[in-house]
Amino acid sequence: MLHVERGGNGPLLVLLHGLGATGEVWREVAGAWPGSWIAPDLPGHGRSPRITRYTFGALAAAVAEEIPREPVVVLGHSLGGVVGLALASGWFGVEVTTVVGVGIKVQWTDDELAKAAALAAKPGKTFGTREEAVERATKMAGVPIEHGVSEVDGGWAPALDMRAFGVGRPDMAGLIMAAQAHVVLAAGENDPMSPQEHLKELVPEPVVFAGAGHNAHVESPSAVAALLAQLAT
Repeated sequence: MLHVERGGNGPLLVLLHGLGATGEVWREVAGAWPGSWIAPDLPGHGRSPRITRYTFGALAAAVAEEIPREPVVVLGHSLGGVVGLALASGWFGVEVTTVVGVGIKVQWTDDELAKAAALAAKPGKTFGTREEAVERATKMAGVPIEHGVSEVDGGWAPALDMRAFGVGRPDMAGLIMAAQAHVVLAAGENDPMSPQEHLKELVPEPVVFAGAGHNAHVESPSAVAALLAQLAT
């Protein structure tokens, strides 16, 4: 079972973090949702267990186990956005009405995939103090996190299973075509990983968060909350 943070009452919002992060990154956005919400730590992240092999389908299947069988809105960042699109296919028994993917990297070069595979093959680092491990985990996630470390023999280490870097290239066109939900793609105006021209090849009108970079949900949570408010009406 995954570690899940939750709150609120009413229509359910599922919040899925990006690679290296944890569900804690959604706290400011979650508080603005006019219903209930859940924010799991994905497998191999934070306080959730590791899995044998990291694929988008395997991640989606694990998340699906934590979602009640009722209509839900899914908001995912980066890796979490791809997992959200997989859930929206209906293949995992989840009824998604709207899926929002923020900051998804939709175009990958062979060199980028090779670098990701090399990271996936590296062993995790151990540090002498929790503070050092938190600093490392935060650097890998790209956002401040406190719950992304664990105590191990010899010290502290980021909880992220490095093998998750090997999840590969998402078939974005295929996932969007398979989605049984309204699909929204969004990104920060200054997100180098998810430029607007790439998103426009997949959806006609991607949402742009002015002034934000890759982690718009942390840099500009009010803008992301405003998008959710529109979807809730």
